[in-house]
Amino acid sequence: MPVLSMYFIYSLLLALGFLILLPRFLFDAFRHGKYVAGFRERLGLLTPLQTNGRTVIWIHCVSVGETQAARPLVQSLKQRFPNHSIAVSTTTLTGQNVAREVFKNDVEKVFYFPFDWRWILRRTLTAVNPAAVLIMETELWPNFLRECEARRIPVAIVNGRLSEQSFRRYKLIKGFISRVLSSLSLAAVQTEADAQRLRALGLDAAKIFVAGNTKFDAGAASSTGTLTTEFRDRFKLGPAAPLIVAASTHAPEERIILNALKGVRLVSELQPRLMIAPRHPERFREVAALIQASGFPTTNRTAPTSPSDSACEVILLDSIGELPTVYSLASIVFVGGSIANAGGHNILEPAAVGASVITGAHTQNFKQIVETFVEAEAVIQLPPLSESEATIAMANAFEQLLLDPDKRSELGRRAFSLVNQNRGATERTLDLLSSILTRAPNAGSADERSTKPH
Repeated sequence: MPVLSMYFIYSLLLALGFLILLPRFLFDAFRHGKYVAGFRERLGLLTPLQTNGRTVIWIHCVSVGETQAARPLVQSLKQRFPNHSIAVSTTTLTGQNVAREVFKNDVEKVFYFPFDWRWILRRTLTAVNPAAVLIMETELWPNFLRECEARRIPVAIVNGRLSEQSFRRYKLIKGFISRVLSSLSLAAVQTEADAQRLRALGLDAAKIFVAGNTKFDAGAASSTGTLTTEFRDRFKLGPAAPLIVAASTHAPEERIILNALKGVRLVSELQPRLMIAPRHPERFREVAALIQASGFPTTNRTAPTSPSDSACEVILLDSIGELPTVYSLASIVFVGGSIANAGGHNILEPAAVGASVITGAHTQNFKQIVETFVEAEAVIQLPPLSESEATIAMANAFEQLLLDPDKRSELGRRAFSLVNQNRGATERTLDLLSSILTRAPNAGSADERSTKPH
C-alpha cells in the first residue's frame, strides 16, 4: 500500500476513534477534570517559546514514570549543553503536574503534547521550534514523526522499551510501522530484547543502541530534602512506629493493604503506620472514604496541620509528585499496580534509598527490572493471588520484615546496591545523543527548515 494511503487511513482512524470516545472524554472532563486542562495546547495553540535565539531540545514524556525517568537526563543535558533551552511535553494530566513541579527551575516550558493531526502539529512545531526531539521510552505518533522528518528535525527514542505485547500488535501492521520507525534518527533502548524487537519491526540496526535504563539513575536521585523533613516532623515518623508506604496503588490494593495492616496489629504487638498513595488523583476521594470506613485514625496530606497528625495510623498522600520524598522514611514499601493487574510501577525509587520493597506478580511494565531484583533477592514478589489470599500473604510479609530488622535491612541493602551497580545509562545515552544534538539545525524559522532540499 502506498505510504500516503497508510498515513491517510491512520489519520482517518484517529479521527473516528476521537469521535467515538468523545462522550467518554466529556464525561471524564466534567466528573474528574481530565482532558480539559491544556486543551488549547493539545490543539497546537501554544504560546511561542521565548528563547533569545537559543537552540531548543524538546523532550516528550507520556506520564509520571517517563517524567521521573527524564530527571537525570534533563540535568545532564543542562550541564553538557548549557546554551540550549529545554521544553517538556506530557500526554497525561498527572504527568503534566509532576513535570511542572520537577522541572520548574530547569526547563523553558512544560506543555501538553498535541493531537496527532498534521495541521495541529505544524502549529506546535512552529511555536516550539525544536532543533531535536527526544521521546522518552517508546510512544510512536506517526504524523508527528513524519512532520519532524519533513522539517529535518532529528528525533531520538530515549530509554526505549518495547514490550512483547506491543511488539505483537505492531507486527500486525509491520509495513506501516517500519515506515514510521524510519523517521527516527536513533533509538537508545534499555535492553537487547528491546533492540531485537525494533530491528524485527524494520528499524535500521545502525540506529539502535543498548544504553541501559535511565530509571536506575532517576531512582538514585530520589529526594530526601526539605519535604522529607516536613513529613517526618508533621507526622512524627520514626523507628518507634515503622512506616509502611503503599505506593501508586490501584483498586483493590488499598483494601488489601488496610486489611493486612489490621491482621498485623491483631496478632502481634507491632504498631506500624501506613501511608497510602493512590496512582490516580481522581481516586483520592474514593480511597479516603475506604480508609475512613476501615476504622483507623487517619488524616491526609492536604488537610490542615493538626496535633492529631502525630497519632494517626493511616495517612493518605493525596498530592502529586511528593511520593519519592517519603521513601527514605519508610521501613517497607509496597509498589502497587502489581496485585491489581495494571503492569506494576517503578520499584527503583524506593530501592534507591534502601527501603524493603514488596511487589505483586503483575509487573510486566518493569519485567526486566523486577526479574533482576528477584534474581538478586533484593525484592519480595508475591505470586498471583486472589484478594483474600493477597491480604494474608501481605500481612505475613509485613510481619516477617517488621519482626526481623536484620532481614529487612539486608533486603534494603541489596536493593540499594543493585541500583548503584546499574547506574550510568544517562551518560551513555548523552554520548549517543551528542551526535544528533551537535549536528541539529540551529534555532531559526521552522518554515525555513521545512523548505530546505531533502
